Amino acid sequence: MTGAGRDQAGRRDEKRYEIWVGGHLGEMIRVAFPELGAQTRGRDTVLSGVFADQAALYGVLYQLESLGLELVEVRRIPPP
Repeated sequence: MTGAGRDQAGRRDEKRYEIWVGGHLGEMIRVAFPELGAQTRGRDTVLSGVFADQAALYGVLYQLESLGLELVEVRRIPPP
């Protein structure tokens, strides 16, 4: 990642991620992540969204840990 949240061409250096969490998250927990979409897939919940940088991603991961949620997988989604 380059400095100031921009790539080498000067575009915003945002990345899309899926964060798989064990179990089905209720509405009370989902509202803790208003910037992320949430879908239930099998036994897990998948939170997805665009993150400005890795610090934003780590902030969400820290929040998940603070809520005692089980982190199953983090997946970077390639650009379209």
